[in-house]
Amino acid sequence: QVQLVESGGGLVQAGGSRRLSCRASGFTFSRSDMGWFRQAPGKERELVADITWNGLRTNYADFVKGRFTISRDNIQNTVYLQMNSLKPEDTAIYYCASRRGAQYTYYGQGTQVTVSS
Repeated sequence: QVQLVESGGGLVQAGGSRRLSCRASGFTFSRSDMGWFRQAPGKERELVADITWNGLRTNYADFVKGRFTISRDNIQNTVYLQMNSLKPEDTAIYYCASRRGAQYTYYGQGTQVTVSS
């Protein structure tokens, strides 16, 4: 079955960095576009960044542009989110997801990122 397992979350000070990883299994990762989402308490889940199956195209939400970088390793079946210059408002649960066509069909269980001021 499809599994997406995120790791790398934790507590970090404002201005710091963190790298999230998402290991995929149960589907053809190398042919799947992938995305990172986040959900803060009391807020809707929002797309942070996405990447095409071959890694050639990436897109970022305005609130992370210039600070976050999405990448992938199709040998390791892993997608990454490098987060720099973290702000307290980046505090959220971060989820990776796989996309089929126009829809994200599977999500991981999430990893908590807490940024202290």
